[in-house]
Amino acid sequence: MQDQIPLSELNHRLFRFKEIMNEQNPDWEMAVIFSKINLLYFTGSMPDGMLIVRRDDSSTLWVRRSYERTIEESVFPDIRPMESYRDAAGVYQNLPKAVYLETEFVPLAFYRRFQKYFPFEEYRPLDFQLAKTRAVKSNLEISYMEQAGAVHQRVLEEKVPEILREGMSEADLAGELYQVMVKEGHQGTARFAGIDTEIVVAQLGFGESSLYPTNFDGPGGNRGLNAAVPGLGSRERKLRKGDLVFVDMGVGFNGYHSDKTMTYMFGKALPDDVIQTHKECVDIQNRVAGLLKPGNVPEEIYDTVMDGLSADFQKNFMGYGNRRVKFLGHGIGLTVDELPVIARKFKEPLEENMVFAVEPKKGIEGIGMVGIENTFVVSPDGGRCITGDNPGLIFVE
Repeated sequence: MQDQIPLSELNHRLFRFKEIMNEQNPDWEMAVIFSKINLLYFTGSMPDGMLIVRRDDSSTLWVRRSYERTIEESVFPDIRPMESYRDAAGVYQNLPKAVYLETEFVPLAFYRRFQKYFPFEEYRPLDFQLAKTRAVKSNLEISYMEQAGAVHQRVLEEKVPEILREGMSEADLAGELYQVMVKEGHQGTARFAGIDTEIVVAQLGFGESSLYPTNFDGPGGNRGLNAAVPGLGSRERKLRKGDLVFVDMGVGFNGYHSDKTMTYMFGKALPDDVIQTHKECVDIQNRVAGLLKPGNVPEEIYDTVMDGLSADFQKNFMGYGNRRVKFLGHGIGLTVDELPVIARKFKEPLEENMVFAVEPKKGIEGIGMVGIENTFVVSPDGGRCITGDNPGLIFVE
């Protein structure tokens, strides 16, 4: 089957996870993984099921639906069918006192159903350990992200200027953009780790629409269709000459993402001071990228860059009004929003082949959100961009 994850890759991921667990939780004996994203990471498939990882024994993928599909997709060595947790429970007679779970994912009712058949005494979180395992990408993972990045570059740097036309709505742009994304190689969906986080195509807006408040934890804004669908694009807001166009979107290839934001000047150049502000954001991106080297600390990168900005520039930087976010970039991989983050309190040094989306942006009253975002791989020479080097504010006649 195409894009099947090799067993050597799966073994390495599980080995790294166990190493991290041994280091941070020396007394652990059993971990149970339910989320489809983490099942994909460790087994190469996304079934309805669970992966039981034991410290000193083999690991087993239990599949409720669909066992047939999973054994076709995955080379994981121990895949077994189950109708319910009862089927699996009979194999595990001597449960440890504590079992490690994805506490950011498992709802309370889900947990109670599972514990009915696996009556351990307490649970402990393994979310950070999973995030740390996934943070350093293999060459295979980076190759998928590079292919996502190539799609990103073609769509945002070449195709969007061909789509934009006077009188189209934001919703029109979203619909046409999605069709182009899929034709160019996008997997059709971009996944987020945040609970109930939805971005259908992109966070996009014409003019001040890109400053409109949202529930999304990012610097940009988006008016959307209505309260029920705040993230697509307004049917009422039409593109006019002189508008800033803002498009922030994730692209996926075989599960792995890149993240990129591009801006455009439609029909007429923006004022010189706006263009200069945008260029400063691009300079900030390049400064952050230059610091994406193994051994550097995310918190120190954040403080170094922010301390170099004037108080005046920091107003409406990384957001608008009181809606500023407190990061300059975020990890990315199987979800668009991963750890670590270029922000305070992230003190563990960077490692080679971590991947970050760096997104310095600034809101401007009466104009919209300027700035840029690209995806970078941590290397000894600094961040290596995989989404293109166009500085943005592309002029579209």
